[in-house]
Amino acid sequence: MQVLEPHYLHVSDEIVATRFNPEMVLCRDVGRLKRLISRRDKTAETLLQASSEALAARRAHDFKIEFPADLPITQAVDEIQRQLNSNQVLVVAGETGSGKTTQLPKLCLAAGYGRRGMIGHTQPRRLAARTVAQRIADEIGVQLGAEVGYAVRFTDQVHEDSYLKVQTDGLLLNEIRRDRMLSRYEVLIIDEAHERSLNIDFLLGYLKNLLPRRPDLKLIITSATIDVESFSQHFGQAPIVEVSGRTYPVEVEYVPSDLSMEEQVLEIVSGLPGHLDVLLFQTGEREIFETSRYLRKELGERWEVLPLYARLSATDQQRVFARGGRRRVVLATNVAETSLTVPNIGYVIDPGFVRINRYSYRSKLQRLPIEPVSQASANQRMGRCGRIAPGRCYRLYDEADFRGRPEFTDPEIRRVNLASVVLSMEAFGLGDINRFPFLQPPEPSAISDALRLLDELGAFTEGKLTQAGRQMARLPVDPRLARMLVAANEFRCLSEVLLIVTCDQ
Repeated sequence: MQVLEPHYLHVSDEIVATRFNPEMVLCRDVGRLKRLISRRDKTAETLLQASSEALAARRAHDFKIEFPADLPITQAVDEIQRQLNSNQVLVVAGETGSGKTTQLPKLCLAAGYGRRGMIGHTQPRRLAARTVAQRIADEIGVQLGAEVGYAVRFTDQVHEDSYLKVQTDGLLLNEIRRDRMLSRYEVLIIDEAHERSLNIDFLLGYLKNLLPRRPDLKLIITSATIDVESFSQHFGQAPIVEVSGRTYPVEVEYVPSDLSMEEQVLEIVSGLPGHLDVLLFQTGEREIFETSRYLRKELGERWEVLPLYARLSATDQQRVFARGGRRRVVLATNVAETSLTVPNIGYVIDPGFVRINRYSYRSKLQRLPIEPVSQASANQRMGRCGRIAPGRCYRLYDEADFRGRPEFTDPEIRRVNLASVVLSMEAFGLGDINRFPFLQPPEPSAISDALRLLDELGAFTEGKLTQAGRQMARLPVDPRLARMLVAANEFRCLSEVLLIVTCDQ
């Protein structure tokens, strides 16, 4: 950390010498103090004193932190702390169930971080952000919304004096609009980076440019054991700490059949011994409703059948995490594939499909086709059991099918309409897409097509975002549909056009 030379402030015609060490004030005050000092503003002394006292109070806070002995990450706590203290960027790789998501924020708190600024911990999904925050708060014995807070769309349970903020990666990206230096944070943990969503790729690219300007900011990238070298290389050969192993072994059984998926599931569930629950992956809400109705009818009162998907109400979501008297079958979308740990799962049933967004160059629209999951995703699903006892994963397809699938899921930037990407980058002020440090840059021809489309739609004029373009960027639909909605609002036919746009989704 650079220590600035003494600055002299004019206060009531007196010259007062003040040594300003950024490490001795809160992160959020550093930029303001530098500006005040450069202007010789007399309020700098008051802010410096208040910030130093607040930092001293935060450093005096003692968290009672323990790491579960049965989690693989616990064996690597000392090594992770050593690498974090010595490096600005650290990659932590480990299998699902190793404890990365819940224990890394606790490890940072135990190492003394989170005092000068918050520890920002990102999750790809809202449901995961809420449940992870609650789990961490419970483990360190604090109230959710105080020392540990969370923020998702439409909900912000973070206090000004919070030490840890769990949030969706989209919210952190949106925060860049208001705070280009991310000055509220001392540590950022980008969790589940292997998912390679657009938000994650944007964040990693932006942070690559930001870190040299924020030498006091630490970055931890977590990933399943999937192409972790690319993350290391992106940040100048950042060290990698492998968190190997899982709590209990998981046996994989391939059970292809001519039966319908519902009948296969019923046959498997009916013959399961013991007391542990079942996690069944589905491609969407409609499939969950149909399978739930069938299983409730066939299983009767012996099993409790529970849905789990992102749009489910908080009350219904909580039922999944509250233990009941009967064994349960939890039907979930890929929201349960990573980060989110459903308790008491001993068996996973994987039909092998996922609904994934892809841009159709033929129809020029974004689609959500159902496709076979990649090998990496299948292994992530397998890892949702084996937490509390030896587990078993039933794959409703044969091993040759599994071996023939792609090793990884395509990054989202290779699957979406780049017009949406360019529009988002301009709206967020992320710079020129041709120069942005993506992990995997998109094809130049795809970028040219996107720019031409946005120009035709009137989103840009002479390379600058228009008023219509700014409105389009706020709408989470294909740019062509967004332009229709903007025009419909101008011509007072928004309700009618909304119906048309909805049918195209």
